[in-house]
Amino acid sequence: MFKLDENLIAEFKKPLGKLYVEFEDAIPMIKEANFLISVGDQTTKNLLDNDLIPDLGIIDNRIQREDHNHDIIPTENILEADNPAGTITKNLWETIESAISLTLDDNKNRIIVVKGEEDLAVLPCLLVAPEDAVILYGQPNEGLVFVNVSEGKSKATRLMTYFNEE
Repeated sequence: MFKLDENLIAEFKKPLGKLYVEFEDAIPMIKEANFLISVGDQTTKNLLDNDLIPDLGIIDNRIQREDHNHDIIPTENILEADNPAGTITKNLWETIESAISLTLDDNKNRIIVVKGEEDLAVLPCLLVAPEDAVILYGQPNEGLVFVNVSEGKSKATRLMTYFNEE
């Protein structure tokens, strides 16, 4: 398990890609994605509300620390992972790897429901997703972050050095 060094949390408040204040402004770019990953309940909900289905969605049934349950999850391929706040567990990392691999193999979208918190799942996604993938996640109270994996991988590698391996 990787545990975030609390003294370095400010580094994680900076967007890893392009910030869109309005979700709708990102839709043309989202539609061009070859492989789309959404991290976060609100981001996934916004996609679904716009008839855009991610190849992989990662949710924890919470939006800004409030419980939230999705009425419609557009897949029967639901995986689960345990991941306490401020960590990236081996279980989460392996579930992301598996979900991406399975989705690439059978072209069926998947959802990972995280017991705990999914916020830091962006990092393993950036490190294991195909180079041509796009990752979307919410920047609280600011908007949507759009990250091309090919452009975000080096940032993710650097940010992983802020974790203590336990």
